[in-house]
Amino acid sequence: MSTPQPADLDDPLLWLEDVHGERAMAWVREHNAVSLGLLQAHGDYPALRRELLGVLNASDRIPQVQRYGPWFYNLWQDADHPRGLWRRTTLSDYQKPAPQWETMLDLDALGQAEGENWVFGGVQCLGPDYRLALLSLSRGGADAAVVREFDTLTLQFVAGGFELAEAKSLVEWINADALYVATDFGPGSMTEAGYPRIIKRWQRGTALTDAPTVFEGEAQDVAVAVHVDHSPGFERTIFSRALDFYNEARFLLDGERLVELDLPSDMQQQFWGARLLLQPRSDWHLSDQTYAAGSLLLSDAAAYLRGERSFQVLFSPTPTRSLDAYALTRSQVILNISDQVASRLEAWRFDGPSPVHRRIDAPFPGHLQLASLYDSELPEGDEFAEHYLLNYADFLTPDSLFLAQTGGDQRQLLKSRSPQFTAAGMKTEQFFASSADGTQVPYFVVWPAGASADGRNPTLLYGYGGFEVALQPWYSGGFGRAWYGRGGVLVLANIRGGGEFGPSWHQAALRDQKQRSYDDFIAVAEDVIRRGISSPRHLGIMGGSNGGLLVGATFVQRPELFNAVVCQVPLLDMRRYHQLLAGASWMAEYGDPDQPQDWAFIAKYSPYQNVRAGVRYPKVLFTTSTRDDRVHPGHARRTAARMEALGHAVLYFENIEGGHGGAADNQQRATLQALEYSYLWQQLGR
Repeated sequence: MSTPQPADLDDPLLWLEDVHGERAMAWVREHNAVSLGLLQAHGDYPALRRELLGVLNASDRIPQVQRYGPWFYNLWQDADHPRGLWRRTTLSDYQKPAPQWETMLDLDALGQAEGENWVFGGVQCLGPDYRLALLSLSRGGADAAVVREFDTLTLQFVAGGFELAEAKSLVEWINADALYVATDFGPGSMTEAGYPRIIKRWQRGTALTDAPTVFEGEAQDVAVAVHVDHSPGFERTIFSRALDFYNEARFLLDGERLVELDLPSDMQQQFWGARLLLQPRSDWHLSDQTYAAGSLLLSDAAAYLRGERSFQVLFSPTPTRSLDAYALTRSQVILNISDQVASRLEAWRFDGPSPVHRRIDAPFPGHLQLASLYDSELPEGDEFAEHYLLNYADFLTPDSLFLAQTGGDQRQLLKSRSPQFTAAGMKTEQFFASSADGTQVPYFVVWPAGASADGRNPTLLYGYGGFEVALQPWYSGGFGRAWYGRGGVLVLANIRGGGEFGPSWHQAALRDQKQRSYDDFIAVAEDVIRRGISSPRHLGIMGGSNGGLLVGATFVQRPELFNAVVCQVPLLDMRRYHQLLAGASWMAEYGDPDQPQDWAFIAKYSPYQNVRAGVRYPKVLFTTSTRDDRVHPGHARRTAARMEALGHAVLYFENIEGGHGGAADNQQRATLQALEYSYLWQQLGR
């Protein structure tokens, strides 16, 4: 493939990067109308949307909860509350089939009263009583949000309380009358990636403009951050500079002095009371030993800070086993291990004379998710200090949420979803494809009932392959209703660049090796065709964000393999990605296109530069959001426009709200998903 020259400012399509510009929005509305007209005319569209909305709004969904003291909080969206109710209950009530929820804030009522399209952006509550909360509210689902102080006792915003204007902000409680704040303080206060680089200490009752600066990063950093650990007896404050997406410099506040932590910049660390947990992202060479990337190490925190380097290894990776996550209780570390992309649990116990390791009997194979109920700010008598929530699901088994306790394998079923589709006659298989360099790449195949390897199955290949994000088996009522139930096959590719096998699997497809992600995805597609699972006429691909870049690069390089491409909130112009919104924060993943040596390898796969006239591409569906302030909608806009200018048929849909998730509520999600499935059935149906 030839290396194109860098795009310059004479690109005639740059006007489409003017997100809210009149001309650009006219183009968006025109293309939305065409796509809606075509896809909503598909015979199954009304039924698809109705079924998808039913799944999204179903009353038996498991309410996802977050513990603050005695309360378990949840954001609930349904047909009557599209933007959601922020609400809470107790664990004893949560265990009931129909819990009694106390509504804290009605997002729809708030938006109507204030004339705003508020989307819930998260909350931080101040322990140990958790009365005061900092709520983030975004317009249309953008990353930028306003922050307001809320009183969970009076159920009111605090008059004259802490409040921040719309920005990409970070806030952290110091105490009831003080915050650390990183936000847009004006010119020079943000990094080139568009995140805060200055942290101030804001005292209640004073103007933010008078708050003193306590920490600063550099303009070329990704962002700054601060974390306050309120654990009694182990209070710590740590400031950090994100040097790039994977490296940071960390500083421990010692009185009024900042002391830099002696850690490799790519090390992940977490204090746990008197202990320190470390996860190397690259092999860590010390004088007497090397600790492998992806391992988990435990040290005495005070000893480490004194310069001692003595560790207990809690986990060591193998070629097929990686640490997906871990959870902490008062006395135990629970490991969630990915074993050939299926979850297993192990635990280390530290409340006796010596550590004890054991395997936990848990559902297998499938995907397990852990959430500890331990709260280090609460006293010794906390009844949930050794409890955790455990969720299990696989492609054909609906989610089940259990309450578990350390020390045993018995667990209580709290909630479970009823089946959203008929799984009788269906099956799931795992295969391995051989990539261009011989690497064996795993992938899952979910077969609908009655399907056979005749090469005629409408098949959707899904992938991501970036930022060490692992794709695990999941249960999806939407796929069940709109895809499996109509005869579609799903293929999930665990390609390099992801985190399925730990840091090494990710790092194998970084920067100048990014093409390996695309080679892996192509290899899976070719293996799917070779096995007769599908054929190019019936094979489509889907991916979002970095996955949008994946499918963009793949269809440009191997258009003959596919007949459908769903390219969601994508990066596509890799010559300009670092100049758009948060793009500069991803240069550790892709490289710096302003550097000739980096552009030399980026240019070979950047979809925007490599799309050509005279090549038969599948008709691509591009989807994005006007309110996406992470990946600029200009990527999708300009690539769609460029393909049209080169004579290619494309479809384009841009939701006016939705942020990087593409939709702000279930109505919008159902519409977007129904459009995508209608497109797939039009392109791939028998």
